[in-house]
Amino acid sequence: MRIGLLTEGGYPYAAGEGRLWCERLVRGLPQHEFELYALSRSAEQEERGRVVLPEHVTRVWTAPLWAPADDGRTHSRRERRRFADSYGELVDGICTGRADPFAAGLYGLAELAREQGGMYAALRSETAVRAVESACRAPGARRSVRQAQVADLLEFADALERLLRPLSLDWYEDLREVDVCHATAGGIAALPGLLAKRFFGVPLLVTEYGVRLRAHYLDRPEGGRPAVRALLAAFHVRLACEIYARADLLTPGNAHARRWQERCGATRDRLETVYPGMEADRFAAVGEDPACGDPDTLVWVGRIGPGKDLVGLLHAFAEVRKAAPGTRLRIFGTAPAVPGYLADCRSLAAQLFPDEAADAVTAGENPVSFEEIGGPEAATAADAYGTGRVAVLSSVVEGFPAGLAEAMFCGRATVSTDVGAVCEVIGGTGLVVPPRNPRALADACLSLLRDPERAQRLGAAARARALELFTVEQNVAAFREAYLRLLARGPARPGAGVPFGQPPEARVPGHWTSPGWADPDPDPDPDPDAAAAAGDPAGASAPAPTTEATV
Repeated sequence: MRIGLLTEGGYPYAAGEGRLWCERLVRGLPQHEFELYALSRSAEQEERGRVVLPEHVTRVWTAPLWAPADDGRTHSRRERRRFADSYGELVDGICTGRADPFAAGLYGLAELAREQGGMYAALRSETAVRAVESACRAPGARRSVRQAQVADLLEFADALERLLRPLSLDWYEDLREVDVCHATAGGIAALPGLLAKRFFGVPLLVTEYGVRLRAHYLDRPEGGRPAVRALLAAFHVRLACEIYARADLLTPGNAHARRWQERCGATRDRLETVYPGMEADRFAAVGEDPACGDPDTLVWVGRIGPGKDLVGLLHAFAEVRKAAPGTRLRIFGTAPAVPGYLADCRSLAAQLFPDEAADAVTAGENPVSFEEIGGPEAATAADAYGTGRVAVLSSVVEGFPAGLAEAMFCGRATVSTDVGAVCEVIGGTGLVVPPRNPRALADACLSLLRDPERAQRLGAAARARALELFTVEQNVAAFREAYLRLLARGPARPGAGVPFGQPPEARVPGHWTSPGWADPDPDPDPDPDAAAAAGDPAGASAPAPTTEATV
């Protein structure tokens, strides 16, 4: 089976959990052929290079959303009229929240790009800006966009041009030949798959472990213009609703993400929860040693930032210390901290817990320590969790709490705040308290510190649950079944034959369009003799494929 894997800012370039689950999926299904279609977010991401790919990844296509996209294409008067009509419908749907004009405008622009090529100049033209202004001032437009000023209109038109760049890619003639399009995130990453389904009937599978729409709502940069934020939010809402309505199968990573998708119109018959897969072997040594760790130590592991509410955790630990003076709190950072927040937390810890010494000649020590994964006492996350018996999660915002699942693999008893998918992940194997409630967090921690046997029972139950639900094996098996189920429904594309009836080598590659901006590494000097030897009658005059990098 041929799988077209669609990514944005992730595999095969970026590091982190978003890259890891894709890599585990690809390596776990060597019987399938994968083609990667990656939207990159920055030059730095591509400069870091790609991960080593297995042999059954046959090609990698990259389109940088950050690069200048002026391909020099112009449109005739008739084509400009078509653009104005479709673009006007699109922004009307954005400003009013209506699904029909948004979809009509989106697919109309895609048809135009399919026939005529890139639309960089058109999307940044005065026609586009005036269309946005008319939609904002029209009856029925939402109050949040009615007061948009000229600067708002220009900024939104610029942002919308970047968001719509996938419409002009030359991927679609290749995507039409795959058996399943698998988008590893919602939003822009799924847009090529949405168009491949629209025009060629290719089945679309969308996986969301972190809901892109939710992430956009939470991303509010300082100094951002309110009208621009409202317009962009409306675009992302309408795009998410269209993707959820058209996808053949949606696989949210937890019930929290599933509720977002249902609220945006996804039907339950096309929803199937597939939990992220993690490598359980990394935590086996700690998880299978119930005596590992200091029973008087609380452990926190994660990326230090405001959403993790370490300030609330420190205040909760102050209450714990009053009742249990010998307790320690060890905070391990797994990634660079948010600038300034770590310094604030260190300052607060120094104020709440002055250094303590056993006598007049011994150096003082603070009961709260800030450490990094990879240090002398915690080379890995498993080592960090192994320093204590109770793991704490104090977040006020979470999606899927991967750190909590790691603590469960390590057999740790957990105390967590009730945010995101926390309750779904731990089941009945840990204690849950309301967020932003240091007193409740302290009481829960004390209850486990005072009852080591209970903490051990909860830790064992947590490890058993993690091994059942959150391993790589269950994740890969779920997607293997999903691929086969989508293919077994029968060909949805016009004129399609029997599945696997046409071998991949019989396909003649072609291109939808050829925007120059989607070619990060073009061949500047093709060899005409080599082209002739390969059977290319056009020789050096034939254009090279613009985004293909064969592995």
